[in-house]
Amino acid sequence: MRANLDTCGCFPTGRHYPGIADRLAESGRAVAGMAEGFAADLVWPEAPFVVIDFETTGLDPERDRIIEIGVALFRGGVHERSENWLVQPGIPIPAESSSVNGITDEMVKDAPVFAEAWPLVRPHLEGRLPVAYNHRFDSRFLWAELRRLGEATGGPGRVPAGTEGGVWIDPFVWIRELYKHERGFSLVDACNRLNVSLENAHRAAHDAEAAGKVLLGVAPRLPQRYGELLRIQQRYAATQDVEITFRRR
Repeated sequence: MRANLDTCGCFPTGRHYPGIADRLAESGRAVAGMAEGFAADLVWPEAPFVVIDFETTGLDPERDRIIEIGVALFRGGVHERSENWLVQPGIPIPAESSSVNGITDEMVKDAPVFAEAWPLVRPHLEGRLPVAYNHRFDSRFLWAELRRLGEATGGPGRVPAGTEGGVWIDPFVWIRELYKHERGFSLVDACNRLNVSLENAHRAAHDAEAAGKVLLGVAPRLPQRYGELLRIQQRYAATQDVEITFRRR
């Protein structure tokens, strides 16, 4: 089922969605977390965006390190290209991590460290809306690495993804909302639902490309204006966090 976002007052999941008067009032208003240089009323599916994915040594961005960077570039709803870099983390890769992504110490021994890889990655992020599947994982790893480089993570001149505290477009939040009555919200689950090919799960560039295609697959069911998308996404993410906490009790 698709929502008619121009006339309907509710989102297809059944939760309250702002009426048309609210949407018109919000359409040109900045929303917390928006990428600098992009207007709130931008039609985001038509804009250039970059999907970012990291493989890491663990789950803690302050202690663990990035070992693979993947980006997938989209423009006008079309996948342009993907790029991938292995990164030498400077610490051993735990067996638990290698068992998931298949990346070993031997594979990264001659790879650049993040400080050397970042100048290669950065140009691919310039002028593009940042996207990640479960962005709170990937964004925090990027910001932590930039802090370790001594680079400011906010202010003029930063790439949109590099602004600490920013909110990236997150297909994970929308998959959890649109399919909340079903089981499984991993990227693999989302790809299976939407018939998106994922040839090599848990390798960065493959995951990034698949996540971008998942986002475009559900795009017709989402708010089309960038500011509105982030505003509703943050509301849903907060509600989902509360629901997860409640279920764990």
